[in-house]
Amino acid sequence: MEGGAYGAGKAGGAFDPQTFIRQPHTVLRMVSWVFSIVVFGCIVNEGYINRSDEQEEHCIFNRNRSACTYGVTVGVLTFLSSLLYLAIDVHFPQISSVKDRKKTVISDIAVSVLWAFFWFVGFCFLANQWQVSNPDDNPLNEGADAARAAITFSFFSIFTWAFLAVLRLQHLKEITFQEEYNRLFPPNPQPFP
Repeated sequence: MEGGAYGAGKAGGAFDPQTFIRQPHTVLRMVSWVFSIVVFGCIVNEGYINRSDEQEEHCIFNRNRSACTYGVTVGVLTFLSSLLYLAIDVHFPQISSVKDRKKTVISDIAVSVLWAFFWFVGFCFLANQWQVSNPDDNPLNEGADAARAAITFSFFSIFTWAFLAVLRLQHLKEITFQEEYNRLFPPNPQPFP
């Protein structure tokens, strides 16, 4: 894109879906969105089981309800967070102030780092609880593939969110450079008398 701060085009420019979809941070955000759906979908759909002699269902991860709750909560919240930042990315070209763009990108970096951390904790927690699960609690191995999928996509989510934070940090550097450049060399210098 031409000429705007942060490579987002000039403020007030028209939204171009093809350009939007091709941006690496947009692709990563959509991938993160899909991964979150996989994690919470697997846990909600097949993450609770019961033995034939029990009525109450228990979490497949070592019968630890906290493990399932954590996985679902982080999955749903990152799903919503991804949607929110996708909407912000769509609206981003309409932000005319370099300072507002900078604040938006800083919040995106903070959220991305936070989610990378939460996914790391989730991966460790789910993997540990899966490892210590008693095979007698699930003799037919029901939901095992869903549990492994939730663990695997939790692991992948760490890297998508961390890489998203790195990309946004690079964009923050571009904004800071643009801001400093505009301060040193104003766009409309005063003519000599």
